[in-house]
Amino acid sequence: MSAPYGSHTGGNGTEPPSIGELLSNVSEDLTVLMRQEVALAKAEATQTANRVGKGAGMLAGAAVAAHFAVLFLSVAAWWSLGNAIGRGWSALVVMLVWAIIAAVLAVLGRAALKKARGLPQTTDTAKKIPDALTPHPQESP
Repeated sequence: MSAPYGSHTGGNGTEPPSIGELLSNVSEDLTVLMRQEVALAKAEATQTANRVGKGAGMLAGAAVAAHFAVLFLSVAAWWSLGNAIGRGWSALVVMLVWAIIAAVLAVLGRAALKKARGLPQTTDTAKKIPDALTPHPQESP
């Protein structure tokens, strides 16, 4: 780390520092600052990644728990309807309800995917500089 402001002196300690020494000190200070900023960014990225990982794990656990809740709710509906219309027919009714839900979700998901435009800004930029993105043939000697 460099010395605090005002502590830099010339070669013999009595003269003010030269322009070269000042530029050297500024360069050194900027280097230290950049290294510290990179270290801070790495630490923040690591902390954020850890939090995201924990959150994703908790969401996955919640999804599994919700899946079991829906599964047991379906079994309960099957048995409840089975008392009224028979187990076979009640299983068919519960299956049809889930088939309708799956069809609706599939249609909505497909519509959402069709609306996705990819990378419009990148595509626009790439069109403006086609020579930079196309390979140039190598001439053989």
